[in-house]
Amino acid sequence: MNRAAAAIAAIVGLFVLVQLAALALVAPFDAAGYQAVPDSQTSNPVNSLVYVAGILVATGVMLAAFKFGVDGLVRLFVVASATFISYYVFSVVLPVVVVAGVSAPAAVASLVVAGALLLYPEWYVIDAAGVVMGGGAAGLFGISFGVLPTIVLLSVLAVYDAISVYGTEHMLDLASGVMDLKIPVLLVVPLSLSYSFLDAAESDREAMSGDGGEPNEGEDAATEDDSEGLDRDAFFIGLGDAVMPTVLVASAAHFVEAPAVLLGANLPALAAAVGTLVGLVVLMRFVVRGRAHAGLPLLNGGAIAGYLLGALAVGIPLVEALGLAPYL
Repeated sequence: MNRAAAAIAAIVGLFVLVQLAALALVAPFDAAGYQAVPDSQTSNPVNSLVYVAGILVATGVMLAAFKFGVDGLVRLFVVASATFISYYVFSVVLPVVVVAGVSAPAAVASLVVAGALLLYPEWYVIDAAGVVMGGGAAGLFGISFGVLPTIVLLSVLAVYDAISVYGTEHMLDLASGVMDLKIPVLLVVPLSLSYSFLDAAESDREAMSGDGGEPNEGEDAATEDDSEGLDRDAFFIGLGDAVMPTVLVASAAHFVEAPAVLLGANLPALAAAVGTLVGLVVLMRFVVRGRAHAGLPLLNGGAIAGYLLGALAVGIPLVEALGLAPYL
């Protein structure tokens, strides 16, 4: 239990790092003009539905890739995405030296991330890349999605996550497929200092080839949809579980007009971050007890509840906090 408590604390720490990275990147991303949609479209909730449709398509493509044995393409795509997002992050935190139309320091740093993921994807490499990728992605979405589209996005994804875990269970297949790819779509927290993600992945491959596809007992990942109590070597949780609620943190910091109270962020943004962490602790209690549970209902729900409480605390009416005022 002591090891599990330490691992849960480490997972909370990783979530906090993603949140802090996103908050730190909001202003630089905005100044650099990285907003993905025009100002007139940042409050359009249709953007959220388009993004959800993209997630459904991407999920289908990944499941098809696993089924037909071309999962290596998925790995290359995710590493390419990590490289692309890392470039955005490094372009605003490193000195800009433009060569051939790109920032050379940022390009070199992002290629180092890609090389590390391809050549030595140990758990700490994946976690470091995940924090950079997660903070960058949340920051980019946060300055592009107003509060209403963000709440719509988080609500729809929470429902989808619950259906995919408790209903269709295709999220189980997806989680099983990405485990072997050793890519930053999972955050990995070992329960022992001797743990090696590379060795564990190799052991799982050997076990699955010899026993009809069932992983070794004790090697299962503790994700939002796959847990076996404390009989494991590491905890795993999807990077998306850290990114999605953090989009609301970044969106609130960028779009909500309220005084900054800590780290340059306003109370609604900080309350959304705290709400996410409360949801995370509850989720990990289910994981430790060996109960399967979808992550986004708790995480996104905690973020939305925390944000609304923070907004009300600074005197923002509920209708305005939800972004519904222009439609009423």
